[in-house]
Amino acid sequence: MISRSNLVRNTYRRKVAPTKLQFQTLFHSYATTMSKGSPYDAKIDSIEPLSNGKWIQTRKIKYTDPTGKPREWEMAVRTTRSETTNIDAVSIAAFLKYQDKPTEIVLTKQFRPPTEKVVVELPAGLIDPNESVESTAIRELHEETGYRGTFVKSSSSLIGVYSDPGLTNANMDLAVVDVDLSNPENQNPKAQLEDGEFIDVVTVPIDGLLDELHRLAKDEGCVVDARLYHFAVGIDVAKNYL
Repeated sequence: MISRSNLVRNTYRRKVAPTKLQFQTLFHSYATTMSKGSPYDAKIDSIEPLSNGKWIQTRKIKYTDPTGKPREWEMAVRTTRSETTNIDAVSIAAFLKYQDKPTEIVLTKQFRPPTEKVVVELPAGLIDPNESVESTAIRELHEETGYRGTFVKSSSSLIGVYSDPGLTNANMDLAVVDVDLSNPENQNPKAQLEDGEFIDVVTVPIDGLLDELHRLAKDEGCVVDARLYHFAVGIDVAKNYL
């Protein structure tokens, strides 16, 4: 059976004529970006100990618990936190609103070495020095997916959100962005990927997002970022259980 990533590449190269079922599967979550190479072609070569790195360092915390007992905690910290916002990164919920079909959300697929797998995620990126949450969301969405969006709102003005509080102090804002499909740049979006970035882009209907994530994981052997999965479960709960 031809894998989805190979089917996409071979279809565009006109080497394989997909069957009707393969064609439907291919465009059920259509890859809008296939530049440079597929994230599914990456592999782990080795894993080595690292004390303090360029992007992440480790710390030992000594603290006192509520009973007065001294304790210790090991943690990881990013070295890149923006002094402007005091936020490490922005995750982007970008919505495509059509006139003739249901609203879709933009997702990315990329190889994440710590997981040794391709991960389905929301577009996201670190906040650069002197950059705002708004400008980061617009920039990262365009760089990773090619879409030009309009910032709507973010979580940072309401609440602090931490990515994995048992491991790290890294925090992440959630920005909502609307994509105007009448914008010519959004008709055939082209990602602006950096060297070392290999990202596939898929757009998925919000209605049925959870089922689509399950299907992607089953069909492609990928995994899903916990924040995206919780987002999808929240939608499903609101629709079916409340």
